[in-house]
Amino acid sequence: METANQKLFRIQEFARLAGVTVRALHHYDRLELLRPKQRSAAGHRLYGLRDLARLEQIVVLKFLGVPLKQARGLLEHESQLAQTLRKQQAVLLEKRRQMDTAVRAIGNALRALESEKKADWKLFQLIVRELEMQNRIEWKGKYFSEDAKLRVAERRKQLGTEAQKRADQDWAALYAEAESLLPGDPAGARAQKLAERWCALVEEFTGGDPEIRKGLEAMWEDRKNWPENVKRGAFAKPEVQEFVHKAVRERKRRSPAVVLGAG
Repeated sequence: METANQKLFRIQEFARLAGVTVRALHHYDRLELLRPKQRSAAGHRLYGLRDLARLEQIVVLKFLGVPLKQARGLLEHESQLAQTLRKQQAVLLEKRRQMDTAVRAIGNALRALESEKKADWKLFQLIVRELEMQNRIEWKGKYFSEDAKLRVAERRKQLGTEAQKRADQDWAALYAEAESLLPGDPAGARAQKLAERWCALVEEFTGGDPEIRKGLEAMWEDRKNWPENVKRGAFAKPEVQEFVHKAVRERKRRSPAVVLGAG
């Protein structure tokens, strides 16, 4: 179909031309990402070459990991595009760093096996640690908004690897101390000191970002549904979870500005 020197396509034709599904086009329409301005006499959507150019932009942003709900604003206000791409780049670089570390560890382990005919278990431990870290990031991601995920990646980059290792050690020490206080009073002086350290670690990780805090609180409140391997970790004992929860709740009661969270 043609009108005013412009060739127009019905949705099935346009989907074939663009290499996408009709379902995807309907989805982009609902999100107001791609809404053809013209309709046929029967009310069917009619797409033109300008719509094809818009679709190509959407596909590029989607490939880069930009959430579709955010893509609309970027397409309408391209001045925000550079900032968003920088954040997305930080997320991808962090993922690549973690996977590169695991790949190098596997390579070193293979070389040790081939040359010395025996396994270097320290290298295997490094592989497991890196892969577990990647799994933790993916699991925790469901509690964070897309924007918060970008901010978390940016925050991790700011802190650096060494600071993150120290934080992991601090969390482990905190959990061990919490268990040593059982069965104590969550409102007691030692428990409140522990809660103060807890909140300081949360603040260090979030950098005061409310979106990151929101995700941490959602994750902490859903601790009953954490994966079994996570429950078998630092929070293997429900009584430790409950003790820390009550201690931090008490600290929040005394200081309403305090935020809950988990490491």
